[in-house]
Amino acid sequence: MRVIAIGTEYTGKTTLVQAIQKWGMERGIRHHMDDHFSIPDQQTLTNPADQKAMNEVPSPIKERFQRFQIAYHVRLVHNYQHVLLTGFHIEEMVYGQRYYYPDLARPVENPQAWEKNMPLDIILVHLTASPEVIKQRMKDDPHDFPIVPESDIEEVQEAFHEEFRKSFFKQKFQIDTSDLNADSLLKAFLDQSFPYLTAADHAIRLARP
Repeated sequence: MRVIAIGTEYTGKTTLVQAIQKWGMERGIRHHMDDHFSIPDQQTLTNPADQKAMNEVPSPIKERFQRFQIAYHVRLVHNYQHVLLTGFHIEEMVYGQRYYYPDLARPVENPQAWEKNMPLDIILVHLTASPEVIKQRMKDDPHDFPIVPESDIEEVQEAFHEEFRKSFFKQKFQIDTSDLNADSLLKAFLDQSFPYLTAADHAIRLARP
């Protein structure tokens, strides 16, 4: 599968892709996973000092870095049959000028401009949760470098929903994670993604219960 998981911070993107990765490994399938499109990158930068340094670079460098890494991954998704990406180009549309470089006048690249160069079999999953649940998750598991303030939750969720709606991808669906743990989130994804699988992925899914 080629999967892009989007949604507001604390809706479960990392939880989902890690669960899919584990599920795949148990069946002999290794997904190429990139969970580093939010600033700062906390997948490959494991040192808090490095994360802090990335968070504090000048806005023009942040914007250029994001644009370049998205362009790189648009090419990369063609090279792997099994890919998991979180946020990616849609998250950049929502977060970019809002949080990473609000002082820059340059408009963010339109998501559909990227999508026309991506494989047609990508599955787009939009994760949501109620504002109350997101606020509680913020309290229970505060991030070292939070992105979305409590006051912006509903506005940002609406922005993600709008970009999800406008996306060119035909294989797309939403999951409300408000009452789901990692196992039930994985099950919801596997169930809802089944109709959108390619013939090859469909055969894999049926052959490896």
